[in-house]
Amino acid sequence: MSPSTSPRFYTEREVARHCTKDSCWVLLGTRVYDVTGFLRMHPGGEALIRSRAGKDLTREMEGPPHRHSANARRWLEQYYIGELDRESGAEETLRERRKASEQTEEKSAEKTNGVKEEDENSPYKLCSSVDLDKDLVDWRKPLAWQVGHLGEKYDAWVHQPVDRPIRLFGNPFMEAATKTSWYWVPVVWLPLVFYLCWHCYVTLAKGNTRLELTSNFSIPVHKYMFPILFIIGWVLWTFMEYCIHRFVFHMKPPAHNYYLITLHFLLHGQHHKSPFDGSRLVFPPGLASLVVGLFYMTLCKTLPETLGVSVFVGGLCGYVVYDMIHYYLHYGSPKRGSYLYGLKAYHVKHHFEHQRSGFGITTTFWDHPFDTVIPDEKF
Repeated sequence: MSPSTSPRFYTEREVARHCTKDSCWVLLGTRVYDVTGFLRMHPGGEALIRSRAGKDLTREMEGPPHRHSANARRWLEQYYIGELDRESGAEETLRERRKASEQTEEKSAEKTNGVKEEDENSPYKLCSSVDLDKDLVDWRKPLAWQVGHLGEKYDAWVHQPVDRPIRLFGNPFMEAATKTSWYWVPVVWLPLVFYLCWHCYVTLAKGNTRLELTSNFSIPVHKYMFPILFIIGWVLWTFMEYCIHRFVFHMKPPAHNYYLITLHFLLHGQHHKSPFDGSRLVFPPGLASLVVGLFYMTLCKTLPETLGVSVFVGGLCGYVVYDMIHYYLHYGSPKRGSYLYGLKAYHVKHHFEHQRSGFGITTTFWDHPFDTVIPDEKF
């Protein structure tokens, strides 16, 4: 709802009627929110919100078991639709208020007649609005070349998430190149994973592969070593995943450097600004191939070819699982108490409250030795 329009008023009975997955409303004091579009995204699962539909969430927002962050509260405001009218019997008053609200909205629409409207089929219509007049960037234009000018305000701005798709480039081909549907990750990479698994196992089965420890001593590598090499590669990927997320994606660009701020936004900042933009939750295969190629060449230079490829394919499979889990943590509804349920809650805390910690995606293991574990909440 635009801040310039008068709020609509709803009776308690009206709010209580919206308790299904197709229409779910909640209260925070006397403020009414339509959270239907957030049900799938909620870290606690869809059922948790639906069980509280039509009710006041003040106690739940404060905790325990979970105290919601300032970003979470700001996020909720995007779904604000009106106020609660506790005078449920005053139907005439309610009608008058609604009529006054509608008239105010009509006048506001007339004033903004000269502004170019977005296309009716645009995905922006499906998302909550951003205050276009007060925001630090112009959301009507591509953001890629604007964010670098934010300077010292960039870090705070990029970590205040919004529920709205981002347009990075004006050129439609460049814009399309930054978007990837989740299914392209397994479609592109899994055939390579299956082929290399078969190739490595067959090569090791010939019995000709040896690991040279010194110039005079080497040991044979049996085909049954392949699963171990595969797991080593997978574990190695989880460490790479942690390092890339922490030291590359979460570098803090200097406030005076336009180009590093822009690079950070393109690599990861846009994901923190719009964490539920489904078209940018996995790596485009073209970009991912650069990291995959570097990983492959490093291993093949370090280890004998067959051993290097065996470790590589484990790492490549780990990457595919990483991208799929990351997508699921944003859009899936894991069963309460499951491993993925814990990961989803952990990752959402990283987005909304602890952006300088919680860098593990598929596992939180590496957060422990490097002291970046998201702390448990204390009340």
